[in-house]
Amino acid sequence: MSERLKPNIKIGKYRLERGHITVTIIIIIFFVLILMTLQRSSIHDMLTETQQWYRQHSAELLANTNSTSLELLIENMNDLENISPPEKKKIIQSFNIILTQQLLEKNIRDVCIIVKKGNKLYAVDSGMQLFNFLTNLPITNISNSKHKMALELFNEKYLQIYKEEKIISTLKNGNQFDILVPFAPYGELLGVFYLESKPDFSSITSEFLSSYNQMAIIYISLVLLALLTMFYITSYTVEERDKAQQRLFEEHQEHMKAEIEHLKESTFTKRIYHTHHKAEKVMGFLKEDLHSINTGNIEEIKTKVLKYANFTARAIYDMKWYDPPIQTIRNQIFNTNINEIITFIVDNIFLRISSKMEGVEFELNLDKDLPTVHINEFVIWEIIEPLIQNSIDHATNGNLIISVSTKFDKVNSKSFIIIHDNGAGLLPALLETDSNGIQNVFNENVTTKDVEEKRAGYGCYIAYEMAVKRCGWKLSAKNTEVGCSFIIEINN
Repeated sequence: MSERLKPNIKIGKYRLERGHITVTIIIIIFFVLILMTLQRSSIHDMLTETQQWYRQHSAELLANTNSTSLELLIENMNDLENISPPEKKKIIQSFNIILTQQLLEKNIRDVCIIVKKGNKLYAVDSGMQLFNFLTNLPITNISNSKHKMALELFNEKYLQIYKEEKIISTLKNGNQFDILVPFAPYGELLGVFYLESKPDFSSITSEFLSSYNQMAIIYISLVLLALLTMFYITSYTVEERDKAQQRLFEEHQEHMKAEIEHLKESTFTKRIYHTHHKAEKVMGFLKEDLHSINTGNIEEIKTKVLKYANFTARAIYDMKWYDPPIQTIRNQIFNTNINEIITFIVDNIFLRISSKMEGVEFELNLDKDLPTVHINEFVIWEIIEPLIQNSIDHATNGNLIISVSTKFDKVNSKSFIIIHDNGAGLLPALLETDSNGIQNVFNENVTTKDVEEKRAGYGCYIAYEMAVKRCGWKLSAKNTEVGCSFIIEINN
């Protein structure tokens, strides 16, 4: 099932969750908004620059057209000094139309002709004044104050105008154009035609940006709709994937539970077999002692029988549990003398097996200052007995000496139990540690026996499980110059 679901529930290398999709959609919308804002600003700048060019161009074109019209009108007239009154009136009216007609437009703020007569400047803004100037008559009703800005600009650009005779336009306050067009009827420069224009295209810009905003809203709405559709579809897909993964996880969990139960049962079965073997041996000793009881050794036999019986009861108790309650292992009510346990095991277990003890000698070096421990004495029995038995089982010579020592370090408040033999020692591979930091000799089903046995490699494993994981001690193995040693470290 996992192989069938794998292509559907894995996107690339990483899992895709709803949170990822939501963040992606928010980022996309955010960047779309930034893009639309930047584009709107760019369009606004483009419109502003385009309108500025067009306003300047239209203002110059209007001023030039009016100046040309005046020049053509003047050039097409007869002798102005000998003209009849009706014709004079008509000419003045034509001048007035050209000079005042432009003021009807809302963008035109000022129109006049600036001429120089003698050393004096005149701002002519009526047909009569222009006619008088052209006929060398006195110019009356001149209002230079009304056209003060035009006169100042003319004075500023005077040399440039007379030198280049080109249209000069200046921009003021960002949206006001002052146009100076050379006024030269008959090819003679008499002055300039001045036009002040303030074109306003804000309505066009507002309308254009308003239309753009509408399009932007429609565009963002379509993008948002597409993203929400994608979110819905992807969320549905992710939800289906999560359901499939949940089902797969539940199946895997059930499988793991079954496998763990199987391993527990297997381990429990091996432990029962191992404990049953020792209990069977102890029951044999108990029967022998009961048969040998007499009035002289009754107290000694009683002590041994109680020990054997209690150990057998403990073995039967262990058969009830995968993991015995911790209070049955470590408890303040227990005050166990380790030296007594070692002495009893050696004297009443190993030295009683005459058929297997030929050529085996025990040396006990027990520190009398070794403090008691709050550990069940039969748990300590289950730790020490397999380690001693391991030295016996793997001996390669007939003169095996097994030394069991205890030592108390008062400075560091630590107790040590050292089981040493003068055998061949352990293989280097058994002293190496695995990924969990455990030496291989203490792993399950690890053995150095020549004959493969179904139940081999379990004694040191039980000793390690009991000492380290249940009692909180430290257990290690090492090779010495002769043989090997098992070292138990206890923090008092």
